[in-house]
Amino acid sequence: MNPVIRPLIAGNWKMNGLRASMAEFERMLAGSAAVAGKADLLVCPPATLVAAFAEKARGSMGLAIGGQDCHPDPAGAHTGDISAEMLADAGARAVIVGHSERRADHGESDALVRRKAEAAWRAGLAAIVCIGETRQQRDQGHAVAVCRDQLQGSLPDGARADSLIVAYEPVWAIGTGLTPTPKDIEQIHQLIRAVLTMRFSTEGARMRILYGGSVKPSNAGELMAIANVNGALVGGASLMAADFLAIAANCP
Repeated sequence: MNPVIRPLIAGNWKMNGLRASMAEFERMLAGSAAVAGKADLLVCPPATLVAAFAEKARGSMGLAIGGQDCHPDPAGAHTGDISAEMLADAGARAVIVGHSERRADHGESDALVRRKAEAAWRAGLAAIVCIGETRQQRDQGHAVAVCRDQLQGSLPDGARADSLIVAYEPVWAIGTGLTPTPKDIEQIHQLIRAVLTMRFSTEGARMRILYGGSVKPSNAGELMAIANVNGALVGGASLMAADFLAIAANCP
């Protein structure tokens, strides 16, 4: 019998958000109780807002704060970087690692992503490990192989259901308005579940697998109904409280 997995709707604000964004975040907080029966909520603002958002969300049962990236080391001479310990100290509960924009813009390898996930655990954070293929890789029939290789290279040993979340984000669907077919999504999520279960046994069977890539209220219901889709990693739509909460409301 398959375990019941509580969905997670995670918002990746990317390089968006100023102090004035607190008003929109407060609207998310105000609406979070209405969707608490549907899903957990996680907002990952830029590092400049993590502490302020976490303080505002203190005591909230349905909405947590996360970071968008972390350095693998706890401290040191790494100008401009932020450690997992710093995020935890600011009030974060999770951190995204290995997002395709980090892999592409900063040349991050699977090995580095793995180290960052380990750093998240060291600091007591859950790691959201992102994988996904490019349009060229999908067109050439390599999507499954690419995602399998990224999984095997990016996931540390010893993962638990409460410490590891996997997000499948086809690179070509991020911010483009395009989404794979439900069949394509189901294929990759089934692959991820098989890899997680083979490697982590019952813990892998309970881990949350998120879909990301042009998720919005109009397609959230269809996406959340796909087998092994346990929530979403939302980009642009997570900047607006109404859209973010509507996506969560579409969870089964």
